[in-house]
Amino acid sequence: MSLDEYFVPTAFGEDEFTEKKSRFIGRVWPVETEEEALAKIQEMKKQHYDATHNCWAYIIKDGPMRFSDDGEPGGTAGNPMMQVLQREEIYNVVCVVTRYFGGVLLGAGGLVRAYTKGAKIAVDAAGKSMKRVWSVMYVPCPYAFYERVKLEVAAFEGIIRDTQFGAEVELEILVSKEKAQPFLDRLTDMTSGTVEGMETGQEYRAFPVHKGEVE
Repeated sequence: MSLDEYFVPTAFGEDEFTEKKSRFIGRVWPVETEEEALAKIQEMKKQHYDATHNCWAYIIKDGPMRFSDDGEPGGTAGNPMMQVLQREEIYNVVCVVTRYFGGVLLGAGGLVRAYTKGAKIAVDAAGKSMKRVWSVMYVPCPYAFYERVKLEVAAFEGIIRDTQFGAEVELEILVSKEKAQPFLDRLTDMTSGTVEGMETGQEYRAFPVHKGEVE
């Protein structure tokens, strides 16, 4: 993945589970700055003032990465949460996992597993978006080729942002900047020149991706 493309959370995500009577609530937010991340952490500490722990981790692109065990044994909460964010290659993100103790000790290994799970289910609930430079394509397409074109968009890991059905199908498609020309060439070759798209601009922004769609 190049420096100008990276994953961010699509939206706020929340999920929870119970482990040996302890309730764990995982939450993830997209943030742009460390100040935003710290504000979310404080908000959760206020909202869940009665929780046993509010452990957290955040990564800011080209900025700080920090985490806290918030009173759990050292290395059993914040660092495992940070490792989830790093494994998911996700930036501009803050994760808070809130624990309400249920009376049964989990042990160090059990805590690591629980906080890892809390972070992962929160990331999954939030979804991931790829932030990169996208080329915007205008592709007019006869109905006979519509399904084929959709398959090619998927093959090039693109996104169909708009579809207009008129005398023919008019598509607005986004593909990564590097794949723009190969994509247009493929459409022309595949349809023997019937479908010819054109690039109308570029946008640097995040769009949701689905598992297996973007690696």
